[in-house]
Amino acid sequence: MAAAALVAENFKFVSLFFKSKDVMIFNGLIALGTVASQTAYNVFAFNCPCSSGRNYRYGLAAIGVPALALFLVGIMLNKSTWDVVSECRLRKCRKLSGAAGFALLGTIFGQAVVAPLTWVVISLLQGEAYTCALSEFVNSTTAEGFPTVKGSEVMAKLPCKGSVSEELQGFRAEIERLLKYESQLIGWLLVAGMSLAVFLMLCMKRCSSPLGYQQEDYWHLYRSQEKSLFQRTAEVHARLLAAENIKSFFGFAVFSKEEKEQLAEYQNASPICSTNWNRVTGVYLYREKKGLPLYSRLNKWATYDLENNAEAMDKEMETYS
Repeated sequence: MAAAALVAENFKFVSLFFKSKDVMIFNGLIALGTVASQTAYNVFAFNCPCSSGRNYRYGLAAIGVPALALFLVGIMLNKSTWDVVSECRLRKCRKLSGAAGFALLGTIFGQAVVAPLTWVVISLLQGEAYTCALSEFVNSTTAEGFPTVKGSEVMAKLPCKGSVSEELQGFRAEIERLLKYESQLIGWLLVAGMSLAVFLMLCMKRCSSPLGYQQEDYWHLYRSQEKSLFQRTAEVHARLLAAENIKSFFGFAVFSKEEKEQLAEYQNASPICSTNWNRVTGVYLYREKKGLPLYSRLNKWATYDLENNAEAMDKEMETYS
C-alpha cells in the first residue's frame, strides 16, 4: 500500500501555461487523503452482499462510484475550470485555439484524475472489491477437488466467511488468493501505465516549452507572488470599500485596531470597473511583447495600461496562441 501511495503522489499533468510545484504537493496531499479515506471505507463500510448478481454490481460500484465522485469534485475545485467558464462566458472562446484548449483541458483533467486513480489503484491492490465482484464468475475447476455441481450462487458466497458450508471452507482461501492475485496484477499494471504516461507527458512538455528551465522557475515564482499579493490586496480593498459604504449608511463604522491602521494608511478604495475585471479574468497562455515576457493576464493588462492603449489591449486580451 505504501508503494502504491508513493506512486500515486506523482500522478499529475503539467501543461505549458500552468507550472507550479505547489500543484505537485497539493496532488500528493490529495493522493494521501484518498488512501486514508479508501482504507477507512474498507474497514468500516465495505460489506460484500455475497449474493449472485449483486456481488458484481456492488464490487464495481465500490471502485467506480467514489472514483467518479472524486473526479467531479477535482474538476469543480480546479481554478482552471472556472477560467474556462469565464472565458466562454466573457469572450465565447472565439479566440481559443485547439492547442490552447487541449492544454487547458489537459490541466483540468490531469489534476482531477489524481484522487480517483489513487482510489482505483488502492482498491485493486487491497483486492476486496475485486474479489467480491468477480467471485461468482470464478471457474470452480481452477481449485483442485472443488465440487463441480456448485453454481454461481455458491461461488458468490465465498467472500463471506460464514456463508459457505464447511465442505467449501478449505477452497475459500485458495479462490480468494487467486482473485487477489488478479486484482493486484491489474493494479500494478495501472501504476506502471500511468507512470509511463506521466513520464511521456513531462518529456513532451519539456520539448515543446518555449522557456528555459530557469525562466519556468521564475514564472512559477511570479504567479505565486502575484496570486498571494492579489488576494491580500483584494481583501484590504474590499474591506475599505465596504467600510465606506457602511459609514455612508450608518454614519459610522466599527473597526478593529488592524482595520483602523489600514484605513489610516490607505484612506479609501475606489470601485474597479467591470471592464478591467473582465480583462484580468479568464484563460491565459504565455506571450511576449517586443521580446518582454507577459506572465499573466494582469501583467498583460498593466503593460498595455501604461501605454494607455485600450484598443490594443482589448485586441491582445483576446489572443491566446
